[in-house]
Amino acid sequence: MKTSAELLTTLDLEAIEINIFRGQSHDIGSPNVFGGQVLSQSLDAAMQTVPDDRIVHSMHAYFILPGDLSKPIVYEVDRSRDGGSFTTRRVVAVQNGKQIFVMAASFQLKQEGHEHQIDMPEVTPPEKLQSDQALIEQFKEHLPKELLKFLRPRPIEFRPVNPMSFIQPVSQEPYRYVWFKALGDVPDDLRINQRILAYASDYNLLTTAILPHQDKSMPNQLQLASLDHAMWFFHEFKTDDWLLYAIDSPSASNARGFTRGNIFTKDGKLVASVVQEGLMRPRRS
Repeated sequence: MKTSAELLTTLDLEAIEINIFRGQSHDIGSPNVFGGQVLSQSLDAAMQTVPDDRIVHSMHAYFILPGDLSKPIVYEVDRSRDGGSFTTRRVVAVQNGKQIFVMAASFQLKQEGHEHQIDMPEVTPPEKLQSDQALIEQFKEHLPKELLKFLRPRPIEFRPVNPMSFIQPVSQEPYRYVWFKALGDVPDDLRINQRILAYASDYNLLTTAILPHQDKSMPNQLQLASLDHAMWFFHEFKTDDWLLYAIDSPSASNARGFTRGNIFTKDGKLVASVVQEGLMRPRRS
């Protein structure tokens, strides 16, 4: 899977009944279904039950069970509310008769109102940076096999401003800045771009919570899994243009890491914000 067009093909859902959809999975190198895939597909399921003039402005999700890569996922949509300005949907993802994921999403008519935003951080531009894949390739002789399985073609390119330390892990402040964009042309359709952004938003979050603890354990020594994920959309954007993901982790406790992210266009417009908490537990020997 090398382009955004190929990604969208794998994310597209099949309508099998009113309010019921079926999706297939793809392997990114992890043993279970990638959380970003389920976020994107559940958002697509909800979108298919909402009029085109209603745009999603927020989604709140819980990951309940790991997804099985070898089996399809069924998405059931509950049409919770159709109001004058807002529309609410609830989506449940099911495998083997069990709920593996639940999400609530809110859609809104475009309306006028007050506006403000925080400033985008001043960081190195993407043209002067290497991709994370190039960095892994550069140091692959020194990396554990668990990390090398992620060295594969991807439909989204990530260029970290401050890469994680691979060779000599040291404790770092829990802040990361990552440029990213979809490879290939993406249609000028906001809903499609929101689906791709939801997919990409699950990358780089939990690894930010690891940064202060790299001197004690690396990602391959930890059991990592998304527990919940919330996302807010503010303005239109294109995912085939460079976007900056500014991430921090205010807290880690009780084997959980808490992370936040703001997503900016290259010219500094804040287009989305993300919050996630994830499992961050030492692996048993």
